[in-house]
Amino acid sequence: MEKREFDKKILCIGAGYVGGPTMAVIAHKCPQYKVTIVDINANRIAQWNSDKLPIYEPGLDDVVKAARGKNLFFDTDVKKGIEESDIIFVSVNTPTKTFGAGAGMAADLQYWEKTAREIREYSQSPKIIVEKSTLPVKTAQAMKRILMAGDNPGQFEVLSNPEFLAEGTAISDLENPDRVLIGSMETKSGLKARQELVDVYKNWVPENKIITTNLWSSELSKLVSNAFLAQKISSINAISALCEKTDANISEVAGAVGMDSRLGNKFLNASVGFGGSCFKKDILNLVYLCRYYGLDTVADYWEGVLKINDYQKERFVMNMLGNMFNTLAGKKICILGFAFKANTGDTRESPAIYVARRLLEERAVVNISDPQALENAENDLKDAEGSIFFIKNPYEAAKGCDAIAVMTEWDIYKSLDYENIYKSMSKPAFLFDGRNILHHNKMYEIGFNVFPIGKASLTHFSNE
Repeated sequence: MEKREFDKKILCIGAGYVGGPTMAVIAHKCPQYKVTIVDINANRIAQWNSDKLPIYEPGLDDVVKAARGKNLFFDTDVKKGIEESDIIFVSVNTPTKTFGAGAGMAADLQYWEKTAREIREYSQSPKIIVEKSTLPVKTAQAMKRILMAGDNPGQFEVLSNPEFLAEGTAISDLENPDRVLIGSMETKSGLKARQELVDVYKNWVPENKIITTNLWSSELSKLVSNAFLAQKISSINAISALCEKTDANISEVAGAVGMDSRLGNKFLNASVGFGGSCFKKDILNLVYLCRYYGLDTVADYWEGVLKINDYQKERFVMNMLGNMFNTLAGKKICILGFAFKANTGDTRESPAIYVARRLLEERAVVNISDPQALENAENDLKDAEGSIFFIKNPYEAAKGCDAIAVMTEWDIYKSLDYENIYKSMSKPAFLFDGRNILHHNKMYEIGFNVFPIGKASLTHFSNE
């Protein structure tokens, strides 16, 4: 392949759900830049270089294949990548701590700190360091402190550029973002570095959608955005419980509320609960920060968002138990969908994990089906005790079952032949729609006893 010169060399450390898609879009939109993604996980890098990418995301394959080998490269050589780069995006994992001070709430920054030290060790020229991972406010200050401890303290400038993509729509979110947020120190060198990153995004993002702030506002904005979205979901889920007690219809309530322009209609779909890698982790981080600064009332408020989410998942299980004659022992339950949302194979914090484990505790037999997430599901439940089976074909998964629980809003589940599914099931057959995606009256007419979220149940018998 003919060697070519590039205007800038961009490196991303971390080839996960944020780093991979983000850098692929930058490479696709900016052919004048060389974009390299490095990761110490050799298997993951091999997958990025193969025909089967490690992440399922609509549109990702096309973007990667269009740029890979031209100006987009995947490698395991972190040292070389750092040495050659001009701009370094840090997109390493920042999970919730499981030990020590802040366990269960604070972000675990050990991988981030290791990366900062590697950048300091291997850098031989000035670098712009871009925080892409979701980090606590004031993290940039800590990173700057590490970088300045080396022999060339003046050659690094740290920026915050949090990602607001949503899994399942990540590529369209990246190609047509609501906004791009870039935070910097408001010094001469900080503003210059910020402008360099602005110039990268200006290749395809309208300038009025590129927001520039100070470092701390940018770092905090990511946590706050996710907290507000999660709060909206927990709010509608809390009202769904009230709807079921008062014969109100959550879809009608949400529709009326969503028409208020001050509120908007997004994130008002009642469900079994939210999942994913960000919402819970970021809220816990926010709670920890609030308690650290002595803002206990504020911390309690945000912790309540998570309590409602846990309540909703347990309420779903108890609804199954209470409506299936108060015992699930020996009954076969088909879980349709294990990913935390449609159009992704990601199962991190998926409500289906909690529900499956609780069903197994009640000694049910659990069949799990999902078009993209079965491998992750097996890993998530590898230590679970009980009878559990992973069956990709939804018709096979439902055969002989007493109940179906819809856990992910995959389009495929809206168009299944439920008449044939009903015929293949044990009777009476139950349907618990944890995403409210099915036509409930039609399911009832087929013969199911139907239990939606936030709506009146439709049953063929009295449970009194």
